[in-house]
Amino acid sequence: MNELTIRRNKAGQNIKETRRKKMNRRTKTVILTVLIAAVIVSALLAGLLISDEAVAIDFANAKQKPSFEHPFGTDWMGRDLFARTMKGLSISITVGVVASAISAVAAVLIGIAAATGSKALDSFVNWLIDLVMGVPHLVLIILISFSCGRGLKGLLIGIAVTHWTSLARLIRAEVLQLRSEQYIAVSRKLGKSNRWILVKHILPHMIPQFVVGLILMFPHAILHEASVSFLGYGLPPEQPAIGIILSESMKYLSSGMWWLAFFPGLTLVLIVILLDHLGDNLKMLIDPYSAQE
Repeated sequence: MNELTIRRNKAGQNIKETRRKKMNRRTKTVILTVLIAAVIVSALLAGLLISDEAVAIDFANAKQKPSFEHPFGTDWMGRDLFARTMKGLSISITVGVVASAISAVAAVLIGIAAATGSKALDSFVNWLIDLVMGVPHLVLIILISFSCGRGLKGLLIGIAVTHWTSLARLIRAEVLQLRSEQYIAVSRKLGKSNRWILVKHILPHMIPQFVVGLILMFPHAILHEASVSFLGYGLPPEQPAIGIILSESMKYLSSGMWWLAFFPGLTLVLIVILLDHLGDNLKMLIDPYSAQE
């Protein structure tokens, strides 16, 4: 009896230790997610709160290297590069949020329609997904942006139209799997309509995929916005977007003004990495398949 009791106590201790480790891992993930979200929101608010006077032209301070007064230095017109970078970053984040939200909503609607509609509609959606994914996103965004008159409107349409495909295919697969579940069949036998099943059973299961897909679209949307603006097909030159700042800095790199491209590019890369980690952490927290790992 004593040996059996010792084994039971050890088993209980092992279970408690496993639960404690899982709780610690989940707590760390939650804290890290909150910190990353706080940094991104702070960057967005900082750019929105910076006044136009902070990025005004001042030729007396032109071409200054990074210092305490100007952490990122100044450009060839004497504008503070830190203020311009933060304003450009807020523009990139705003464009990424709006375009990703439109694209994610379209992906959910198209994926559900493909999985619950007719075979002809499903085949058409699959063909459309293959068509969009077969063309490089950057090329397609440039074509759409140029055909829509360039500027913010064309850029938003281009990013939204090209980033829904992967999430739509995932939503379609999830809905097809849900339709074969027993509780769906029971609901049909009880006389529930397809609309009731869609609202009560299918849509609640799509929330984790929607949120994670939305967050994971942010880095791609921001990078494509910066790339298209860098090439001159995105935002107008008067807006301090990151892509425009980097494009303008190319003319002065040969003269030794390395900070014009280094700090804006580094800030953009850091925000993209943080957004990517934010999406991965949210997936770990809310995805039913990984939340208990």
